[in-house]
Amino acid sequence: MDGPFEEIAEGDVTWRFEADFLRSRWTCIWGRGCLGIRAEPTPELKQGCCSVGAELDGPDEGARVSAYAAMLEPKRFEHHAQAATDGVFADERRLSTRVVDGACIFLNRPGFEGGEGCALHLAALDADEPPLEWKPSVCWQLPLKVEWEPGEQTNTEVATVRGWTRADWNEDGDEMHWCCTEGPEAYVGDRPVVESLGEELESIVGTTVYVELRRRLSPS
Repeated sequence: MDGPFEEIAEGDVTWRFEADFLRSRWTCIWGRGCLGIRAEPTPELKQGCCSVGAELDGPDEGARVSAYAAMLEPKRFEHHAQAATDGVFADERRLSTRVVDGACIFLNRPGFEGGEGCALHLAALDADEPPLEWKPSVCWQLPLKVEWEPGEQTNTEVATVRGWTRADWNEDGDEMHWCCTEGPEAYVGDRPVVESLGEELESIVGTTVYVELRRRLSPS
């Protein structure tokens, strides 16, 4: 989705927001017609974008996810046994989650008595805590993409916040049958993204910038 960008400067960071996407009625339709990111449409699998492991933001995030994973109980975590035996990460670097039977180890499959969907997400709700505190950042930020680059002045940065595209999946994107931001199916929300993903946006940019962003982009 190409369109104008709203710019908001705060300190040494200039935030650039893809206005058209944040004004759009995109909403996650996981379990409600989401076709998934495989080479063929597979809505019945209810995998969404969890068919691949989550790429973590670094060692600190790996340590955080590991700590929350250790708190998961078997009744809420379908692959608890596999995690206990071989861990939840793809390798010793702990920079991506394991794929088990064709999807992320944290994804509870359809029919699991403890609940379908992300085990970390479900456990966070059980604890009355925000899921974004438990989940890898790439998971709760999707479909928001944040790109950082140096600013024109020394020690400044420009952060662009936009909707993900197929190209952001790199080689995996070439094989995807469907990308939820690139077709009409997911643009069925009852609020603009700037409001429906308000908690996520505020966590990314901070309260001051988010309040100003919402003032500019929310319907009057």
